[in-house]
Amino acid sequence: MKRTKQNRSFNHRKNKVTQSAQNHEQNQAAESDTEGSFQLPRKKVRWEGNSESVAAVANTENVRVSNAHQRDSSRGRVAGAYYDSVRCIVYVLEDTQEDVHFDLTNMLLEQCNADIVLTSSKADDPFISILQKFAEASGGVFQIRPHKEFTPHRGRDRLLSLPLLSELTTEDTGQLSSDSSSGAEPRNAYEFMQKRKQPAGDPTMKRWNAAIRLANYASVESSPLCISCLGALLDYLARERAAGELDDDAGVEGLHISGIEVLTIDQVMHINADALFSLQIFENESHASIHSDKTKEGLSLFGILDNTRTPLGRSLLRTWLMRPSLSIPVIAARHDAIDCFLHPENLAPASALQTHLKGIKNIPRILGLLRSGKAGVSDWQGLVKFTYHSAMLRDALAELHGGDRVEVVRKLVATLDIASFKDTGNAVNETIDWEESTNNNRICVRPYIDDELDQRKHVYAGLDAVLCKVAEQICQKIPVDYTASLNVVYFPQLGFLICVPMQEEWTTKGGIEVLDGWSFQVILLMIDFVTELRLFSAHVYFKSEEMDDMDMHIGDLHPLIVDREIEIVQELLERILVFSEGMRQACDVCAELDCLLAFAEASRAYNYCRPQMSEDPVIDINQGRHPLQEQVVDIFVPNDAQLVAGIGFSDSAEPQTEVDNLPMCSSIVLCTGANACGKSVYLKQVALIQYMAQVGNRSDFVPAASATLGIVDKIFTRIQTRESVSKAQSAFMIDLNQVSLALRNCTANSLILLDEFGKGTIPAGSIIVDSYLSIDGAGLFCGVIKHLLNRGSQCPKVLAATHFHEVFQKDMLNPHKFPIMFFHMQVLFTSSNGNNLNPGDVSISEDLDSTDHERLEPTFVTAPGEKITYLYRVSPGLSLNSHAAQCATMFGLPSRIAQRAQYVSKLLGDHELGQLLEEKMTAEEQENIKAAGIATYKFLAMDLTNDPHEQDIKSRLAKALGRAPHE
Repeated sequence: MKRTKQNRSFNHRKNKVTQSAQNHEQNQAAESDTEGSFQLPRKKVRWEGNSESVAAVANTENVRVSNAHQRDSSRGRVAGAYYDSVRCIVYVLEDTQEDVHFDLTNMLLEQCNADIVLTSSKADDPFISILQKFAEASGGVFQIRPHKEFTPHRGRDRLLSLPLLSELTTEDTGQLSSDSSSGAEPRNAYEFMQKRKQPAGDPTMKRWNAAIRLANYASVESSPLCISCLGALLDYLARERAAGELDDDAGVEGLHISGIEVLTIDQVMHINADALFSLQIFENESHASIHSDKTKEGLSLFGILDNTRTPLGRSLLRTWLMRPSLSIPVIAARHDAIDCFLHPENLAPASALQTHLKGIKNIPRILGLLRSGKAGVSDWQGLVKFTYHSAMLRDALAELHGGDRVEVVRKLVATLDIASFKDTGNAVNETIDWEESTNNNRICVRPYIDDELDQRKHVYAGLDAVLCKVAEQICQKIPVDYTASLNVVYFPQLGFLICVPMQEEWTTKGGIEVLDGWSFQVILLMIDFVTELRLFSAHVYFKSEEMDDMDMHIGDLHPLIVDREIEIVQELLERILVFSEGMRQACDVCAELDCLLAFAEASRAYNYCRPQMSEDPVIDINQGRHPLQEQVVDIFVPNDAQLVAGIGFSDSAEPQTEVDNLPMCSSIVLCTGANACGKSVYLKQVALIQYMAQVGNRSDFVPAASATLGIVDKIFTRIQTRESVSKAQSAFMIDLNQVSLALRNCTANSLILLDEFGKGTIPAGSIIVDSYLSIDGAGLFCGVIKHLLNRGSQCPKVLAATHFHEVFQKDMLNPHKFPIMFFHMQVLFTSSNGNNLNPGDVSISEDLDSTDHERLEPTFVTAPGEKITYLYRVSPGLSLNSHAAQCATMFGLPSRIAQRAQYVSKLLGDHELGQLLEEKMTAEEQENIKAAGIATYKFLAMDLTNDPHEQDIKSRLAKALGRAPHE
């Protein structure tokens, strides 16, 4: 009789301790490196880099809580708290005065770009409406929580429960921890209090420590609204964490908060969502498949600058683009870093730095997974790679020419504790068996680390031979006709069992035959649930005296091995977490270095120059270029730009015309020109150059030959109108909202872009009469310009483009009376024989007071063979013709339609409406009109005051009308 041996080892059900050291493949897929992206689809909160939805891993997800529910004597105050799940940092906004338009609230919402917004049930209705509209527009979640969650007392309790504030390390206390392994009962009250402190700490002492240390992070004690928001935020995070981890009931104390920082708006440039969209800072392109919610970065400023190698670097770059800096020393320091990386001698070291940065993963996320016990093999490998590449980074930094003068290099050299990192990497690499860990999908320990573990593994490895021998011995004792084959198997937690194939006679009413000394355990039947067919024959498992002896002497090996490996890994983890703070700081500096190297690479590739930052509110750009437009055209024509803030109407009505080395500059530049001649690109490129110079908490080089730039605190745009059926506003109302926001919030250091503001506002049937306008849009445009000029020294820098040429007439926007710089985009008209034609442009020196309308608005109809050429060059002066008909012909509109449009436009300008009406009349109708005109003239010439007889009046009227008296 042939006896075979079968040994099947199944992983036992992991207990709570095992869960803290192992990870499943699906969690590894969901915990991939996080990369920052505004955005749809709706996402859930992630915990230390882990998302509840796999589709939501692509983007960085945030939670923000806003509150403005307390309205008393200090009516109109707002506060907030904001959680960054990538860095595990809570940002707080202290109680701040808000206006009736909720501009600060909109600013915060757009800046944080939160996925989930919470507020109190007692918040004001307009405030709730603002939050709800933001959530609907961004595809996020908006919740109104009970007011009891937004109380200062509750918020203070939650805040003081954070381990970040309440738990002190040994270095903080200056005391050595006592041995708490003794299980002796306390003999008096003093020993009871000491024993109470050892395992978890004295709760009273923890709260006292938290209250003292809170001032080190933020001054929220005097901000009751802010504390209320913090409490609601922490409660929400604790609830979501408990829902994701059902076996965790730690509450707020179980949250991993690595820091609390103040969200200070004054230190960053304000740029709202409309400006970001108009300037194309970010551009998300949807996936080609309608079944995919994934997006990618399109042609945008972030797209061309994103040469980062690390996930943290990419996230930090996005943060920098969202919050440009206002600090000149910080900007200048980062300019020095980019200059150093662009030095010819530093090309090779800079490339080596980027290569090693590519090997650095999201270490803060990995440390969070290690701390929570959910780290997998790839996470431990990422930690080892970090220790290796950090040492290589240190060597590459030493090769930088002039690197000792760069702040970020000095900071990184001081942060990289190579000796500690090297010891950490060696300890991990010497402890973990990578091949076995990969095969078993859990963390396994190398041989010769622990004698007890090695002995258990040796017995477990030789278990096959033991099981085979025992199976042969049992076969000799059982009846020959009992079964044709028999196996001895081992199941973790079930122990050793005798496996016998199911016999047909056992399926009858007699049931399974159990031999003397054996005990029935279980039947294993494998069935395909789709086809409901048995995959293979069932097996019956028994216990015998021999199996009990093996359970007693050999034991349950697999759980013992796993438990011992967990203990060893936990000891290793405690050694590693000592250096966790140093690793976090090193990763933050590496992310900053990654961004600056990305800027240097973009500057080298696109020929950017270093701007000269100035304390004066000036913009002086020489040969500036649009960073995105030059990527999609063969040849880009650069242009200059000069603006100086604070030049408006002074109290003495004498505008300032010269500031420092920028003579005849103005705060307002007004650009005219033909349609599609590049006015909008010019406006955007000036704003983008200024924006790039202040990117993030650091800085970037700019696309220009040279640039001298002051600090701009806010950028407002009226360029593109984003309409939506969900908005109860027309396109013009949206434009008015954008301009209103700019006028209410701009300062002398702000930059405003107005591109054709007021278009589309000509009332039905309106015409131009003499020099007066019935166009509302032109009046609004002039009113905005004059309002800004009336601010005098507080006039911001303004770039405007318009097609309202009538506003340059007398008493409107006369260049001789207004401190405005007028420019136009040059175009060239050529005839069929190659001769240049006059496009109708005039310079400022020409007499604009003339009423010769034909000279100011010349009619210019292109003949066959003639064409218009855009030069895309900015020149002083005005272009008093939009050349719309020529542009229409150029872009495919039939020439007869364009010529007819010019003809009608000329008649309207010359007030010859009668000629248009006569075009469709017959000869008889024209004669009747002529006769009616003559009769009208005669009637008006009649004197009816001195004729008392009614009959005479009728006869005179009949004579004037050319009719007989009886008619």
